[in-house]
Amino acid sequence: MPTPVRFSVAALAPFIAALTLGTYAAPATAQASSTSTNTSKHSLLTSAQLWATIDVCNAPNQPDIVGVRGSMPGDGQSGQIMFMRFRLQYMAAGKHWVDLTTEAGSSWVAVGRAKATRQAGRSFQLVPVPGKPAFVLRGVVSFQWRQGATVVTSVSRATTAGRQSLAGADPAGFSSASCSIG
Repeated sequence: MPTPVRFSVAALAPFIAALTLGTYAAPATAQASSTSTNTSKHSLLTSAQLWATIDVCNAPNQPDIVGVRGSMPGDGQSGQIMFMRFRLQYMAAGKHWVDLTTEAGSSWVAVGRAKATRQAGRSFQLVPVPGKPAFVLRGVVSFQWRQGATVVTSVSRATTAGRQSLAGADPAGFSSASCSIG
């Protein structure tokens, strides 16, 4: 894992002392399947290969780490490049999801050509303040298919359970919609 970048966490100051963001798996992993060159925008957005999940949640050997992983289908266009962006949200008192902070997200990450389904992930390290209650987090992954500098299609997905990560899940096979840290 590269040296994490440290962030101030103003939004949850009573709950966490700091947040770091780092890569926890290879930026892109091609999956064996590919899609035809006739793939429509609708079929991309409704594909079973388009998802986000939490694949690490305070695992014994990764305390206070939340791993967010995404999968996006290729559209068969070798000239297109696929990108993902990862962020965390917390459940606010009003029972709605709020971005953790504007800094608690990755930049856009190129995950490969649009010839095949790709997966990538990012990890977030949270440092809870002792004695404060636990809080619930979820991930959101934004996806873009680009032709040069032009965004051809984009969409975001919140994390869901029951997904199969090709790398990075801890424990192996772990997939959840949310994570409690504290």
